Amino acid sequence: MIGRGAAITAVLVLWAGLTAAAAPDRSPRPAGRPAEPQVARAVVAAIAPVRPHARPGMTGPVMVPVPVQPARLRPHARPVSEQVTLAAARSATPLLGPADSLRPHIRPGDLEHRVMARRRARAKGAVCGDPDIQGEAVGRVPGRIRGCGIPDAVKVTSVSGVRLSQPSLMNCTTAQAFKNWMDHGIKPAFRRRGPVVELKVAAHYACRTRNSRKGARISEHGKGNAIDISAFTMMDGEVITVLRGWGQGTTLKPLRNVWKSACGPFGTVLGPGSDGYHRDHIHVDTARYRNGTYCR
Repeated sequence: MIGRGAAITAVLVLWAGLTAAAAPDRSPRPAGRPAEPQVARAVVAAIAPVRPHARPGMTGPVMVPVPVQPARLRPHARPVSEQVTLAAARSATPLLGPADSLRPHIRPGDLEHRVMARRRARAKGAVCGDPDIQGEAVGRVPGRIRGCGIPDAVKVTSVSGVRLSQPSLMNCTTAQAFKNWMDHGIKPAFRRRGPVVELKVAAHYACRTRNSRKGARISEHGKGNAIDISAFTMMDGEVITVLRGWGQGTTLKPLRNVWKSACGPFGTVLGPGSDGYHRDHIHVDTARYRNGTYCR
């Protein structure tokens, strides 16, 4: 006859074996967080309940665990986002406006033709291989004084959408430097007051000596390397002149920024204060020096 202690030991071994057999080796789904009520219920359900079981010859009932299947965890459905709800509401609304339309408006049939026509016009009027530099090719411009003239001149009428008060003769090196100055100097300087729509050209190509002095060297104007700007016209009609604007508080800063930004694209930059010849305009040219840009 088996002793009572041995019987209890056998029951515990049997219970451990049944519990291990009932537990799966790998969980088919990831376990939830312990703090969630869903996980707590699953843990309680996974504990096998016990019921009394009597054996012949035993003085009392033995508690045998009854294996049960663990509860399966399923994720909750994701709530519908507010964006989807609003889109569904708009789709059911008649006569949608541009702000509520889920699809872009149909492009007008002639829009592409208009755009292509503008591109062809810009390409046709482009000089120096740049559509942002509009004008016409002139070719060789001879000079009446030795040292003057332009081998391959262009007559520029507008730069980056800003027109010039008069067609200006120059070479492509000067025209390209002019565009650089326009995009990174002139336009940003007048952004708050502008936009700028026109530049007043005081001088461009002219076969003469420096400052028209007898016996002086040939001016950079006589080589197509220079242009002088005396005023800037804004879209609202405001005209800012170098002569008057240089001494006023509200226009002095943008004019100084224009002058300063030319130092780099051009080799020489002269403005009010440099000498008496440039008190009413800003002179720029593409002449280069060993010591770098000359700005006064």
